[in-house]
Amino acid sequence: MKVALLHFCFYEYTVQLANALADYVELTLIHPQQLTAQTQALLDPRIKVITFDKYRIRDPRNLSAMGKLMNIICKIQPDVLHVQETNDPWYDLTLLLNKMPPLVTTIHDVFRHPGDRDNVLGSEYTRRIAFLRSQQLIVHANLLKDALIDHFHVPKQRVCVLPHGELGSLYQRLAKDNNTVREPHTLLFYGRIWAYKGLHYLLAAMPSIIERFPQVKLIIAGKGENLQQYFPNGCDKKHYKILNHYIPSEDVASLFQRSTAVILPYIEASQSGVASLAYAMGTPVIASKIGGLAEMICSEQDGLLVPPADVEALADAIIRLLSDSKLQHQIQTAALYRCQDDLNWLNIAAQTVEIYRKAIYLKGTYR
Repeated sequence: MKVALLHFCFYEYTVQLANALADYVELTLIHPQQLTAQTQALLDPRIKVITFDKYRIRDPRNLSAMGKLMNIICKIQPDVLHVQETNDPWYDLTLLLNKMPPLVTTIHDVFRHPGDRDNVLGSEYTRRIAFLRSQQLIVHANLLKDALIDHFHVPKQRVCVLPHGELGSLYQRLAKDNNTVREPHTLLFYGRIWAYKGLHYLLAAMPSIIERFPQVKLIIAGKGENLQQYFPNGCDKKHYKILNHYIPSEDVASLFQRSTAVILPYIEASQSGVASLAYAMGTPVIASKIGGLAEMICSEQDGLLVPPADVEALADAIIRLLSDSKLQHQIQTAALYRCQDDLNWLNIAAQTVEIYRKAIYLKGTYR
């Protein structure tokens, strides 16, 4: 089977999937030129890579960029085109106006996150074109499948649920040093710092945690909102380390490896690449029981779930984990097992190929 895999972002996810798919299909990866530096050293040599020039959303040269993209697709003549969600109206309009091969689209977020400022103006409307034109849509949680069916009226036979595969092994490959020692009282909040991530609930829980463990430290690592609003009187450097910037890929693994737990106090979640990253690092996850997190994490087995926006429950769960090395080991073991099972990319790739076959069947005679 000849497959073209197109992505504009989510390069970590795409690289992991592409490398696994190379065992099953003849794969060509298509992406903007600016992603080459991030991906070229990570890709399986069996994968053919084609790049094109892509411009900022408001740049009219995107019209010619999309023409070049279509020429690439037509030249490859793939049996299936698999697209990672783009958040790009230029692609969506190209999809509307051109004849496409059997199309599979992975939708990472069906709805815009509350407070997410990265969303492109108008894309929440144009992306519906992908919902309409794709023979198969892949999502990472059953609630997202239900949303596509109920809210966007996508036929249920066109929506498939696949797990979000682990990302930790990729960051371990990128790491400058994989010998970081686990610190027994270090907590990590990682990723974009927007309102829906619920950081203020974690900060409200910290005084109780500090009272129980005076040596505890919370690392807040990621780019987003101005953190001064969370610390109007400044922060105590004994208990907080703030890295309010983009974290270089080679530094990500050490953050997870040094931490006793990753905390995800989200008030909304479709799925979480942070959780899938933590699993392969053997770093226990404590998260809100909400959205895709509630489906991904098996509470009391490979992680701990607490009610969203419940400061006391969050503090109690963190204190419990920090107090119990046996529980930490149990969660680490179960999470690492998941990375060899349903979160394993070869298993996900095999299921993806079956989705490709279904897309070809539903498309009928393309040529």
